[in-house]
Amino acid sequence: MRMSDAAKTPGPKKAPLLPVDAEARRLAKDLLRRARHGALATLDPATGEPLATRTALASDMDGAPVVLTSTLSAHTQALLQDPRCSILVGEPGKGDPLAHPRLTVIGRARRVEAGETRERLKWRYLARHPKAELYVDFADFSFWRLEVARASLNGGFGRAYAMTPEDVLTDMSGLEGLRDFEAGAVAHMNEDHAEAVALYARAFCKAPAGNWVLTGLDPEGLDLALGDRVERLWFEQPLTAAEEMRPLLVRLAKEAREKLGGA
Repeated sequence: MRMSDAAKTPGPKKAPLLPVDAEARRLAKDLLRRARHGALATLDPATGEPLATRTALASDMDGAPVVLTSTLSAHTQALLQDPRCSILVGEPGKGDPLAHPRLTVIGRARRVEAGETRERLKWRYLARHPKAELYVDFADFSFWRLEVARASLNGGFGRAYAMTPEDVLTDMSGLEGLRDFEAGAVAHMNEDHAEAVALYARAFCKAPAGNWVLTGLDPEGLDLALGDRVERLWFEQPLTAAEEMRPLLVRLAKEAREKLGGA
């Protein structure tokens, strides 16, 4: 081969990744927060081969995926041997399924031991999956939190992003008190201010009327559900202190009423 020919030989093509921007971060976080299930990929301990299973999904307050598994399941046995895993989230819609956004988060699953953290994650999980109350405390069931190492976002054709944990998770610095506040605040809103919760869904999420419930809150927004339907209300600005949540909820209810013409 002549030198001139060698110089013309193309090298390996680089992946067509786009720079991560605010829009991509919002999309990735939205996919994580809305997900009720995901495809969990683990490594089969018997063969080392990839093993993909569907699992119900919730999230910690920072957005990290949380799953509840039984020791009888193949993916639990896999995680006990090797915690490396990934979870794919994103719902296909009409038409080509590859045209719809999806997110893969990669990291190591950490088994959550008994104690305060487990009780908090149990509350968040049951808020999203109330039927799991039937078996959540069985001795062979455990919660696992995925400690995110990186993520891959595909926002549709030609929109691929390589993301860091900071891109997909919510910064909880200085907001730890919100974790203690959450369960009581959510219960209070659902029991005493159900009308306001429904207004949030209609006014800010363009959702239909119905008995919407609040299933979680965090520094960046609210999670709402009506049966199997999930909506996400994003705040205009993230909270900087836990004390900001109560007045914000009041203000949002007022704004929702005004937006809907006092309905």
